[in-house]
Amino acid sequence: MITGDDYLKSLDDGRVLHIDGRRIDDVVTDPLTRVPAASVAAGYDAVAAGLPPFDRPLLAPPTTPLELRAAVDALTHVDMLAHTTFTSAMSLRTVAPALDRLDPVSGERARSHVDRLADEGLRVATCITDAKGDRSRHPGEQGDPESYLAVVDRTSDGVVLRGAKLHITGAALAHELFVMPTKKMRAGEERFAVACAVPVNAPGVTILNTSYQFRGADDRSHPISSRRQMPEGFVVFDDVFVPWDRVFLDGQVEMSARFAHAIGLWERLGSIADMAHDADLMVGLAQLAAEANGLTRVEHVRQKISEIVIYATLVRSGLEAAIANTASTSDGNLVPDELFTNAAKYHGAAEFGLMARHLIDIAGGAVATAPAIADLESPETGAYVRRYMAGSPGFGGEDRLRVLHAVRDFVADSYGGWRAVTTLHGGGGLHAQRLVARFHYPMAEALALARDAAGLSPA
Repeated sequence: MITGDDYLKSLDDGRVLHIDGRRIDDVVTDPLTRVPAASVAAGYDAVAAGLPPFDRPLLAPPTTPLELRAAVDALTHVDMLAHTTFTSAMSLRTVAPALDRLDPVSGERARSHVDRLADEGLRVATCITDAKGDRSRHPGEQGDPESYLAVVDRTSDGVVLRGAKLHITGAALAHELFVMPTKKMRAGEERFAVACAVPVNAPGVTILNTSYQFRGADDRSHPISSRRQMPEGFVVFDDVFVPWDRVFLDGQVEMSARFAHAIGLWERLGSIADMAHDADLMVGLAQLAAEANGLTRVEHVRQKISEIVIYATLVRSGLEAAIANTASTSDGNLVPDELFTNAAKYHGAAEFGLMARHLIDIAGGAVATAPAIADLESPETGAYVRRYMAGSPGFGGEDRLRVLHAVRDFVADSYGGWRAVTTLHGGGGLHAQRLVARFHYPMAEALALARDAAGLSPA
């Protein structure tokens, strides 16, 4: 069983990482990556301890909706890299039967890779989105032929990749990169239809990182983002060689959409789980801010909290419905319900901005202007902060200050901006969820009801 210390030692493998225009010499100690590295290590220790909700191996395939529910619940208690690892493994399990029909060797490679991830306790970053260049043009029509990640050479031993993948959560802290097409490819675009596994330290891989982490010396005014951190990677593949035993798809354009769809489904399920957790947090912060400000009896405040409550309940209901109505692949692996998954992800993402607005409205303008914790502790200014930041009875200046900082950090600062963007785009934008939800909705049944109501004969 891999421990947190084992994981941290494994990151010293020659990987090429950059952030803010400089090279990261040690990802474990660098000020912008040490906190997320430690959080992944803590996740390893939690899983190794085997206590609920980690009493099943992270990558053990769920065989019942109850087991899937337990797995998803467990992932909300660990780091985001555990999410992407689980998502990648389940996506490969989902497409394996289709790969068998196309090429049994590819299907077996996919299954063997998932087994290796589990056996070696590896963490995976999912590489989906390409640079894309001119979005009005298809991959094969781009001015830069590597605007989409492409196979630029094939040998008897493997393939060579060139291009980039954007928005790759946790890439700098993973062991493996799960590379796949970002969309359905057409005839003539075979070189873009590639899915494979690449070690993060493979020659030619360079990762440019961004982070919403607070850059100052005192992060106590950032109570949420100081603990919830994960870098985003811009992953460059500069003639990266991938041996055949790590290649799951090579040129079969008819399968490219299958990979993109599978990863989208599992990423959306993970996104809903995160949104359900964060929606409950928003309810709590809204109620706490109302109490601190003495506004719990003000009608518009009560209405806004009620709307956040309904939002949280509907997101969680969609999560539960997606899990309760699972289907199975021919391998016996569970797949969440397409309609409920996409409808819940759409609702959670589309309404998040309004819920954040309600929370900011309830908390007030001091969300943006409240003094720092250091001002509270200063002998020269602390008394002012305690006196004038005080709110309703039971909320002294320090308590109300901490509530305001939590609200600001969650929805109105660097982490809040990152959360707004990833809530919208994680697992694909709103249009993708609209398309899939409509496709899987039982339209024929709805039409039959409508024809009957209108007095028309059955179609």
